Amino acid sequence: MEKSAVLVTGASSGIGRETALLLAGKGFQVFAGVRKAADGAALSKAAGALLTPVIIDVTHAASINSALRAVRKGVGSGRSFSLVNNAGIAVAAPLELLSIDDLRRQFEVNVFGQVAVTQAFLPLIRERGGRIVFMGSLFGRIAVPLAGPYSAAKFAMEAVADAFAVELHPWGIRVSLLEPGNIDTPIWDKFMAQGMAATSADARKRQALYKDAEASMHRLAKFFSGSGLTPRRVAEVVHHALTARRPRTRYLVGRDAKLLARITPLGTDRMRYWVIRRILAPR
Repeated sequence: MEKSAVLVTGASSGIGRETALLLAGKGFQVFAGVRKAADGAALSKAAGALLTPVIIDVTHAASINSALRAVRKGVGSGRSFSLVNNAGIAVAAPLELLSIDDLRRQFEVNVFGQVAVTQAFLPLIRERGGRIVFMGSLFGRIAVPLAGPYSAAKFAMEAVADAFAVELHPWGIRVSLLEPGNIDTPIWDKFMAQGMAATSADARKRQALYKDAEASMHRLAKFFSGSGLTPRRVAEVVHHALTARRPRTRYLVGRDAKLLARITPLGTDRMRYWVIRRILAPR
């Protein structure tokens, strides 16, 4: 696809930032969705004229509509237009102690926000001809302790992507879902620093009941934060989903994602639970 424009949400850091920069480097007209003007300025400085920052909070309709107006006004003549739904947060807490407000916050950003942005921009995608990419996760196939809220939202995105793919087929709008495994991004630091603090349950109760599980997740998050694929690798897969003549409906990104996706359906639930417990066992 030539002369393409694209909106990338959640572009201030990690996968979103690398995707916005890579696509601008490939000649896309990029609208980089950020929540802070300073993040947009940093992206513009790094990418140059082909990148335009757009302030967007995916949880607020007024912000989404304002971003839509800015994109409609700025998109170049003759360019197709695509959407990369990348904005997301990670809430970490045992489900037993998680406040329902924090669970809602997880879904507001990672599910409802992505659906809301897609609904708002679909008329432009249909007019211009374009594609939609959703950023899923291997955790959308496998749930692990303390990451239940995040996994639940990513599981939901699997269904959302499938539904959009079938419903938009009559207009030739291709929909792809990326399922990265271990990616070295700031989300893991935020996952533990912000996620565990998000629970409104009594900290002493959590410590008493889930001390071992929390320690295991801290170790796992520390390992993930420095051992995964680079965000640029994921950005390259996004580029393929936007430009390939026959893009895949799903992209497993990383050896761990591909391996676990193949192994998981072969075993029983009890076997999968045992493997997860072994991985997180105290050391």
